[in-house]
Amino acid sequence: FLLSDRLNVRFGRFLTPIGIISRKHEPPTFNGVERPSFYRFIIPTTWFSDGIGIFGSLVPALKYEVYVAGGFDGSKFDAVNGIRGGRIEERPSLNDPAFMGRLDYFPFAGRPAAYGQVARVGASAYYSGLNNGNEGKNPGIKGDIVILSADAEYSITKFDFRGVITHERIHGAKELGNGTASGIFGWYLEGGVHVFPDAWKKGKLAKSDAVVFVRYEDFDTQFRMPDGVAKNPAGDRREWTLGASFYLTTTLVAKGDVQFRDDASGKDLPTLINFGRGWQF
Repeated sequence: FLLSDRLNVRFGRFLTPIGIISRKHEPPTFNGVERPSFYRFIIPTTWFSDGIGIFGSLVPALKYEVYVAGGFDGSKFDAVNGIRGGRIEERPSLNDPAFMGRLDYFPFAGRPAAYGQVARVGASAYYSGLNNGNEGKNPGIKGDIVILSADAEYSITKFDFRGVITHERIHGAKELGNGTASGIFGWYLEGGVHVFPDAWKKGKLAKSDAVVFVRYEDFDTQFRMPDGVAKNPAGDRREWTLGASFYLTTTLVAKGDVQFRDDASGKDLPTLINFGRGWQF
């Protein structure tokens, strides 16, 4: 319900406003064939919530969102895979509701910036009880989760940069009994450059582009452990991803990349070579 620039209402199913790729998850909107691993294990992608909230612009450079919605099923958390399994994708309970919100600041809003600069800095927070289940079949556990995250995106001339840092605190993790950490932490940084010559952007290639990028991720789903619970070193991971994307149009992309991975367990994780194509409509 669009009421005004400052106050609007959203009701129903919406993408949870934490991080970047959690809401920009379609293939043409991110670099790499796969979404960053950070968004698999720290902030789930395609993570939606069912609820109601308000959003708008306090001033042209500052936007906000605040919601109350269904929360997590903490019984589905995992020592290595983190909180992703706790999403309820069908009919979530409201037994322990979630409260969430974010602020986004656009320093160049409303005025031209030199060298085509575009920037955004965001902060988001999430709180939920963990005793929620599909169709109201709650798991009967006590606990809650707090997620604090900051993210930023910046572009200048042909260069793009983005990064995210997130900390999650799970109260009652020991009682879950599956090695879930009481603290989860992760971050990543990414830089890309547009290499498609402007002189080639003619005719059917008028909206084409090409991007070469590099990304480093560092995340640990076993960052802090409850007293008496041993840490699983496989949860402490690092990844380098180097790749390129060719956009025939803004909504059709072909991608390729290579990923170098390791974790604290000492195992030799295989290097991945990925190819893919993606589109949105």
